[in-house]
Amino acid sequence: MKNKNSLNRKAHFLGTKIRNLRKRNRLTMEDLSARCIKVDAESAPSVSYLSMIERGKRIPSEDVLEVIASVFQKEVEWFLDDIPEEDAITPTKGSGGGINGMALEPNFLFSKEILQIAIPEMLSQTGTSGRQFAHLLIRAHQEHHQNHFPDLERAAEEVGLKRLPLSLDEIVAITKQMGLQIKWFKKTPLAVLQEMGISESHVVTSFFDPPSTIYINQIMKAQPQRLKYNLAVHIGHTVLHDKDGMKNVLVTGRNEISPLQAQTAKIQSSGMDAQDILYAWRDFECSFFAGALLCPKVPFRQMLDRNGYEINTAQLAGVSESVTMRRMTAASPYPHWHYFDAYAPGKLKAVYRGNGIPLPWGNMSTVEDPCQHWSVFRKISEPSTGTSAQISILNVGDEPRIYACESIKVQDLAGNNHVLCSGIDLNPAIDAQGKDALSIAADLREACVTKGGSSQIPRSIKKDLMSVAKILNINWVERGIDNDARLICSRGAVCPRKPSCYQQCEAR
Repeated sequence: MKNKNSLNRKAHFLGTKIRNLRKRNRLTMEDLSARCIKVDAESAPSVSYLSMIERGKRIPSEDVLEVIASVFQKEVEWFLDDIPEEDAITPTKGSGGGINGMALEPNFLFSKEILQIAIPEMLSQTGTSGRQFAHLLIRAHQEHHQNHFPDLERAAEEVGLKRLPLSLDEIVAITKQMGLQIKWFKKTPLAVLQEMGISESHVVTSFFDPPSTIYINQIMKAQPQRLKYNLAVHIGHTVLHDKDGMKNVLVTGRNEISPLQAQTAKIQSSGMDAQDILYAWRDFECSFFAGALLCPKVPFRQMLDRNGYEINTAQLAGVSESVTMRRMTAASPYPHWHYFDAYAPGKLKAVYRGNGIPLPWGNMSTVEDPCQHWSVFRKISEPSTGTSAQISILNVGDEPRIYACESIKVQDLAGNNHVLCSGIDLNPAIDAQGKDALSIAADLREACVTKGGSSQIPRSIKKDLMSVAKILNINWVERGIDNDARLICSRGAVCPRKPSCYQQCEAR
């Protein structure tokens, strides 16, 4: 038998491996403890002791580890560091998508104290602002939960009483009930511009001035949908944060600064201010609250179902296309969604990837070899109006996946064109119908490769996809199926076309 010191030196991944094994076998800690008792009641760990083992707070004795190994039909050595299996230490997710994680081991290197020292230094050396890092954290949290935040939904429903649509008069009435008064301005006060660190190319649409005044840009009088959203965000700040004194500023423009960023001040500086993450989180809460207030989940889901998830449902709900498409990801019973908001030449302002789709471009920087065939970026350079549906084939890891999306070109108040895109991963829906999604996706990918990158969808595959589209009740999936399917990639360097897009460019 190994001595305890020897086990300690090889147990950095032990807790992670036990936790992931337990979750993959759909066992609670109570279940695992009960199974251990059946094997050896004397050495079996309690639920609380199992919890400490999984969190790296305790190293079990070899007797306890042998019991756990017996339950999972593993050798004791499998749990130790010198048996490196990537799947064993990769955090598991539920049935949803989202970005993959990695094990934070050895555990002691990821203590709060060490991270508080290391993270600011890392941001400073990489030139990453605290605001950017905070939004990455929030996006990961949002995608992990697949955009489900019941507490925020309930808070919005208590205020709006699940009314859909909410008229501008009703939103104004709620604002007054909150003890807020509205004032209008023509020109943004210089102090506000300086505090935000922004140029006149951006448009400040509204800002909250403590203790109870909302200043609204007069151009918003001609934009009732956007005005409602602005007021809903400020109502959220009042409900969730009790008007706690922060100057809540809403800005539109290519590099839009989101709500509650006024006090992060030096946007261009790297490193992290102590309150960056708090303000960014409150920014997210207010934005989510506003969407839930204007599009309460159950009534909005029913409206989407009646209208086949068309983007013009925005007109019925009395909100912008952006709010409609973002709320689809939260209201739909199908969880495998993504949402992009893209500006030319390749800047993603907003990103949500509840289905784990790789990013075509970064939301902090552009890349040198972007794929030109993503619908969201093709539409930026096209003069077309209206919406466009696309079926895409993309390798995620080593697996081909079929995505459907709908894109629409819109303009912000600063006059910048940008493209909104909502999409879903069809593989889980195909599997749910008893079909082999990976096989179907591989066949469709081969058809596209053979035809130089895009192809009509073969009749047999079209039948399977059309069946899924009707079950999902999403009209633009059906329209995409009638168009050619396109190969897309996460980066030009891994282009699956033969020859690749970049080889074609070099040949010219």
